[in-house]
Order: sequence, then structure tokens, then C-alpha cells
Amino acid sequence: MHDQVASLDLGFPGRDPLARLKLLRSQIDGRIVFTTSFGIEDQYLTDLIFTHDLAIEVVTLDTGRLFPETYAVWTETERKYGRKIRAYYPGASALETLVETQGIDGQYDSVAQRKTCCEVRKVAPLRRALEGASAWVTGLRADQSSTRRATAFVSFDPSFAILKANPLVDAARDQIVREVETRGVPVNALHAQGYPSIGCAPCTRAIRAGEDERAGRWWWEQDAQKECGLHLAPDGKIVARRAAADGDSQWAV
Repeated sequence: MHDQVASLDLGFPGRDPLARLKLLRSQIDGRIVFTTSFGIEDQYLTDLIFTHDLAIEVVTLDTGRLFPETYAVWTETERKYGRKIRAYYPGASALETLVETQGIDGQYDSVAQRKTCCEVRKVAPLRRALEGASAWVTGLRADQSSTRRATAFVSFDPSFAILKANPLVDAARDQIVREVETRGVPVNALHAQGYPSIGCAPCTRAIRAGEDERAGRWWWEQDAQKECGLHLAPDGKIVARRAAADGDSQWAV
């Protein structure tokens, strides 16, 4: 596994996102799962996967607290490509216990309660989505926040015991925007309203001038590391490290 991770990590630089997805598919046996939250990066990757009919499953995590705009672009995406995006939901019993224990908006009361909410609504469904898969594809970019700068192209994620690939890790947001506009990809309407990063409605606000892209996530918390737990190793850090210099895009559009 680790030799395969190292080989793919070295193989990603110099290739565009489509070539990276094709390389991953050619080198990995078994299921490859791409998780989309319907942000612009994920929409771009979804377009590449569906348009080129790549054997990569596109799934999403429906927390039950998404924005109406997110559900709208989900519907629009399925209609455009004629493909269904499978959703994974929180377990009913765990969700009932969560709300009974900390209330419907207990995430505002403490970081611990917010992380518990994320565990029930996002992390546990992701574990089910990745069960039996050989690789996990995400739309992470290294320049989204200070805590993501060291994100690897390809790594082994110890939290989910799976190979994890980030085809857009060295991309700049404006590159993605140009590609999406050129290709006519459906876009979440919230992006035009100051939401570069979109999560659950109660936990996401529009950002202010000068803030990083993820500043609107869990904005009431003081910790600079604003993550829900999907991309964190057991030690609480973003998994692995990039080989390329920060901000040095390895592909051009």
C-alpha cells in the first residue's frame, strides 16, 4: 500500500486533474469513491468523472442540515449528467441521541459538541460510504486554508485506512472557476453570495474581505484548524504532506 501511495504521489505532479483521475483508476483495483459536497471543486471533478465515464463512484453525505441551494445544485447536477449521486445519511438512532443530548443547535455551545455533531452527521456516514473501497478521492486544495497547505497529492489516511487522492491539491481557485465556466458545470448559487466554502447551513457564513476561504466555517470557534473530522488523522492533523512548494500549481488550463 505505502509503495503504491508513494508511486502515485510522485505521478500526480505535471498531470492535469483528468489525467490524475485516469492514472488513479488505472493503478487501483476495486472501488474508488469520490465524495462531493457540491462546492465548485467537487462540481469540477464530478463533471470530469461523468463526462469521461470514469469508473469512480460519486457519493455525497447528506447531514440533514444542508442549504437549500446545495440541494438545488445536487438536483441540477443529476439532471445535467443523467446520473444519480448516492447519498449517505446519519444513523437514525445516533441522530436522535445527539439531538436529545445536546439539542438541535448544540454545536454552538462547545467545540466538543460541534465535533460530536460532525461525527454523527458526517464522519460516521463517510465510514459507511468508504467501506470496502480501495481509494477515496476528494476536492481538497492546499490553498483553501493554512491548515491544508501541507496536504499531499496522494496519501494513506489512517483514520479510514484507505488510500486518499486529491487531484486538485495544487490548483488555484481561479483555475477551477475558469474550467467550470468553460465547461458549463452547474454551480452552487451560494458561491456568488460570498460562500467559497459551503457546509451545513447552521455552521457556514459568508466570508469577509481578506479572510481565507474556510473562515466562514464554524466562525464562532477560535481554533485556526476548522475541520469537521473527515480529513483529519487520529492526531488531529491534516493527513500527509505535499512534495511541491505551496502555491506552485502543477497543471495549467
